Parts: sequence; C-alpha cells; structure tokens
Amino acid sequence: MSELAFASATELAAKIQNKDISAVELLNFFLARTDEHNGELNAIVVDTREQALADAERADADLAKGKVHGPLHGVPMTVKESFHLAGTASTWGNPALKDNVFFEDAEAIKRLKAAGANVFGKTNIPISLADFQSYNDVYGTTNNPFDHSKGSGGSSGGSAAALAAGLTGLEIGSDIGGSIRNPAHFCGVFGHKPTHSLLWMKGHAALPGVRAMPDISVIGPLARSAQDLRTSLDLLAGPDPIVARGYKLDMPDLGARKLSDLRIGIWRSAANFPVAKEVEARVDLVASALRDAGAQIDESSRPGFEADASHKIYQHLLHATMASRMPDESYSSLVEHVKSLSPEDDSDAARVFRGQVSSFRDWSAANEARHKLRWEWHEYFSDFDALIMPIMPTAAFAHDHRPFGERTILVDNDERPYFEQVFWAGLTGVAYLPSTVIPTGLNKDGLPIGVQIVGPEYGDLVTIGIAEELERLGFEFTPPDAYR
Repeated sequence: MSELAFASATELAAKIQNKDISAVELLNFFLARTDEHNGELNAIVVDTREQALADAERADADLAKGKVHGPLHGVPMTVKESFHLAGTASTWGNPALKDNVFFEDAEAIKRLKAAGANVFGKTNIPISLADFQSYNDVYGTTNNPFDHSKGSGGSSGGSAAALAAGLTGLEIGSDIGGSIRNPAHFCGVFGHKPTHSLLWMKGHAALPGVRAMPDISVIGPLARSAQDLRTSLDLLAGPDPIVARGYKLDMPDLGARKLSDLRIGIWRSAANFPVAKEVEARVDLVASALRDAGAQIDESSRPGFEADASHKIYQHLLHATMASRMPDESYSSLVEHVKSLSPEDDSDAARVFRGQVSSFRDWSAANEARHKLRWEWHEYFSDFDALIMPIMPTAAFAHDHRPFGERTILVDNDERPYFEQVFWAGLTGVAYLPSTVIPTGLNKDGLPIGVQIVGPEYGDLVTIGIAEELERLGFEFTPPDAYR
C-alpha cells in the first residue's frame, strides 16, 4: 500500500473508480499516515476526519449505484488554513482570530467537493500569510519533509509538506509573493500560480463577507503531478457569476503541438538578485532537456523593462495590499512612522513603509507602471511560448524565527537581504502572469530544487502542458526517503 502515499490524485481517483480500493479505505490510509508522521512535521493543523469519513462512506455508496461525482471522486485532500472550511476557523496564523469560525465553504472548496474531493483537514501557514516559512503562535512550526531542520516554505508551507510526505492526495494554496511556488520548490512538488482573477477567491479571506479580489493575490493547486494541476484548474477556473453573464473562458492549450514546436526563453539570474549556482544549473538542466526535445531556446531575449524597476513597482503594490490586512492600530502607527522619514530616505525599508501607506495617487501611478509591464510582457510572449526561470535563489534554508529585520539568506556564501527572495515571484506576479513550478530533483544535501515555467496571461494550460511534457522527460516528484 505504500505506493498510494505518493500516487497522484489522478491515479488515486482511478483506483477508487476501478474499485481497487474504496474511498473509506483510502481515507483511512492517509489518516493513518497523518497520525504516524504529522507529529514531527506539523503540516496538517486542523482535523475534520469525522466529516470526511461520512463523506467517504457516501462516495462509496454512490459509486456502488454507478454515480461518480467527478474526476476527484473520493480522493482525500487537505486545504490551506486560510480557506474557509465550514465548521473550522481560518486564523491566518493570528491568535486573535482563533475563534474566527466560518460556516460556509470557500467557493474553490465547494467546486473541489462537487468534483468528488474529500477534505479531511487544513494545513499550516505563517501569520498573515507573510513569510517564506510556515510558523505561528496558533499552530506552531512546519518542518520540511526532506530535512526537519529546514522550513517547508510559505505561505502554503503546510500544503507542500503534507503532499511531499504523502499525507494527502491534493492541495490548494494561495500566492501573492510566491506562496504556492516557493513551498512547491522547497518540498519538491508541483504548483501553479494562475493568471490573476482566473480563479474566484470568494472564501479566501480573514474576514467574513469579503468580495473584492485582492491585487496580485491568487489561489491555485499544489500536487504531486502536473496532470493534477490541470485537473484542478479545469475544475476551479472561470468567471464569477457577474462576469459570466458576458464572458466565457476559452484558454489556449498546447493541443497537438510538441516541445519541438515551441520557442522558449531562459532567464537564469539577475545582476542585483542573484541565485545560487546550483539553482542556475537546474534552469540550465531544464533548458537542455527542452533543447534536446527540439524546442527553440533563446537565452538572451528579455521583456522590454529593467528588472530593478519591475521589482520596485511590485514592492509598492505588494506592500500596499499586505498593509490593507493590518489592524487599525498597527496601520495608524505605521502612518506616523512614515511621517517621520526623511524625504531623502530612499532605502529599501523606507520604500516598503511608504508603499504600505500609499496614497491613492501614488498607488495609481504604480498601477499604471504595472500595466506598462503587462504590455511589455505581452510583446515578449508574442514571440515566445514560455520562459524558464528560478523561483527562489536557494534551496530550503534553516528555520529562522528572528525578527524580520535581523534575517538574511546565504546565496553561495554571499549574505543577502531576507526579502530579496521575493524577486523571482514578484517579477511575474505583479504582471498577473501564470507560472507553473516543476521539481528538478534533489541537490547534494538531499533538498529539492524547482524552477518556474512562466507564460502569457491566460496561458495557464500551456505552462501546465509544458510541465506535463517535462514530467514525462523525468522532471517528476521524488518522495523523501524518511517517508517512503
């Protein structure tokens, strides 16, 4: 039965529908693994097994009558803690929200359940979903399944860790600064950050009744296979009921095209945002595989903007959005601090603080600059099908719970600012682009390294399609030895 732990959701669904295993048996299998391993990982932090067992019994009864709910019929899965799941709290890692219980599922969870998925728990996050590590005072710290001294990433760190350790069949997370892509990279699984607004985010908020789509932020799947990303996106993508009155989703796909039909760009590093040599080498490894498969590879062409300028625009918009989540008292204190800054202070910290309390005039200027970036990307993708690049500068790093201002990271022994890590996620996130992370294997220390496949807006099925082709070429999920 151990092969079940690391099977894809697609394979698990087939086993249930072929009656090789029942939904109840499969759920109990994952629950047993959770009971055995989650204590040391702390990936799954909310348990809804009682409801899940009842749902599994219903799935088996319906299957016996010939009724299949959908492509995920009976597949056990978990969801990121920040999603509303009826009867559970969404604390976003904040002790003040420990009683923040919701009584209706998020829209994405409704759609997954309607397709047969059986949700049996929720997974860990950092406070306010705002870190590359997943720890908080509500649930504690999540460890990386490949090395417990390392973090599993953030903010969907519990999601990726649960998948990599074989505790769940499928996951869904969210991403504003790499929060799907960073954990997928750190834990060696697949992850997809969709085009902005492609998936309806209703029910992914710390407060009840929220309807506005947050800037930059998206929700999306994490999985052990690229096929599972496609299945999830097919289920979740599409306009909300208001937009659906006039628009229908019609996204391009690879179709009959092969890798040999594609033109693909390579961006392995940036002067002011370096990545480790081993990360560059994995970008080269993917580039070589694509070249060997006949793809036309271009390593020099870039969109028509400066990377540093894009990052400044991203920072401004990101921090304005993140600050909108602050309690009133904290925000008021921040406003007073910004008033005390010297007008000549153009440090990174000062830019962050000013972005957090941005006036509408300043935000609008940054937004206009962002839309110019979108058009530069559009021009680039008029010539290219996809772009391969890093998602993080290093493999998973050791737990570091010091105050943010005291943290740094080492990139090939070069000490760099901690939040510089967000550059590669923000480069594409600020422009609303889809990005699929694939695993490329383990480094010499036994830690996973992933790369991201970036495409044009609404090119999600193309980037996932390229991921599927690369998975067939050997870029596949590798289970951690300790959990086999």
